[in-house]
Amino acid sequence: MTEAKGMFLPRAEDLAKCVHCGLCLQSCPTFRLLRLEADSPRGRIHIIRAITEGRIEATPVALSHLDLCLQCRNCEAVCPSGVPFGRIMERARATVMAQGRRAPASWRLRAALLRFFVLHPERLALVTLPLRLPGWHGAQARLARTLPRPLRRLLALAPPPAGRPFRRYGLLARPRRPARLRVGLFLGCVMPYLFPGVHGATVRVLSRNGCEVVSPQGQACCGALFAHSGDLPTALELAKRNIDAFLDAGVDVVAINAAGCGALLKEYAELLEHDPAYAERARRFSSLVRDVTELLAELPLEPPQSPYELSVTYQDPCHLAHAQGIKEAPRRLLRSIPGLRLLEMEHPDRCCGSAGIYSLNHPGVSLSLLEERMDEVQATGARVIATANPGCMLQLTAGLRRRGLPGRVAHVVELLDEAYRATGPRRDGPERERPEI
Repeated sequence: MTEAKGMFLPRAEDLAKCVHCGLCLQSCPTFRLLRLEADSPRGRIHIIRAITEGRIEATPVALSHLDLCLQCRNCEAVCPSGVPFGRIMERARATVMAQGRRAPASWRLRAALLRFFVLHPERLALVTLPLRLPGWHGAQARLARTLPRPLRRLLALAPPPAGRPFRRYGLLARPRRPARLRVGLFLGCVMPYLFPGVHGATVRVLSRNGCEVVSPQGQACCGALFAHSGDLPTALELAKRNIDAFLDAGVDVVAINAAGCGALLKEYAELLEHDPAYAERARRFSSLVRDVTELLAELPLEPPQSPYELSVTYQDPCHLAHAQGIKEAPRRLLRSIPGLRLLEMEHPDRCCGSAGIYSLNHPGVSLSLLEERMDEVQATGARVIATANPGCMLQLTAGLRRRGLPGRVAHVVELLDEAYRATGPRRDGPERERPEI
């Protein structure tokens, strides 16, 4: 491996932090399901360390255990030694990918497909076009009976009909009163096409709470899907584009409503710490990033006034609860809505099995985890599942559809927006907001 490729090697000091105590085992989704040491965090660290030190080869069997990891980072949340498992796994996968033809063909194909679609918004717009066509819901059920199994899995994850894509730049909203903050909205790659309503709700809620909202031109995918898949060079290039776009826009805060994206945005400083041209800019950028629930809880929030009767259970997105350590903020927002009953499930911070594109790569494990989630959701009797990440929204919607359960999945900010609309407009509400939002 060349020196340039060696930059992605897992750090020896990170690996050394694991003392193999086993406290992570029952928090690891794959270990709980499979009961195999090699599919636990400490087992995977042992494999990574052995490969890094040259004691074993990166064989297909060894790499299969790394590939089964959901990178939910639940192990980090319970680790007494502070093992940065997410960073270790990303670097291990990147090291394998940097070896070119020695990398598994499935990994190389996955990286190529991500680059083909995610880096080109016009292609994402094309493949998601059916979601915006009349009669999509009925067509989805008919197609499910005719397509081969891999395509049926993909179709099962399709969200309900979506509105117009939300790819808008410049000023999105300005409150009548003096703005508390100039907030840069991070659009991401998936949310604008699959859940455009979440962006609309985010703009309305932020502006109602005194924020000027802008969407900087030049922003791109956050890079999380690439980092998790071992394509760190692409993730680094996307990070630089986003840093330039938001810092040049002069925003006070970078707001993100996708937990998986937010976790990586906050880690740009770490990704680029050795880049002389971007290290300082990356630190500045990461210090500005806030999940939208985190930001709204900090403002402080103007609570809705009218009762909005809902029974809601909350699913913690892994990269919000475990990677960012944010659990209370979204619940505080939900509790601020009069009439809303928050019914906690037994294990709200366990992974739902989505994990980016994991549900397509490992449908068996993903489905088993989804079934666990739906059992707990059903036990609450809630009619709404609230969460804060598009992958979780897709997976949980598929779970409701699979069981034929009534109800829906909503982003926390969507429920807050609905409650405000029930309350009615403020006299000092948004001065300017694009009508299509």
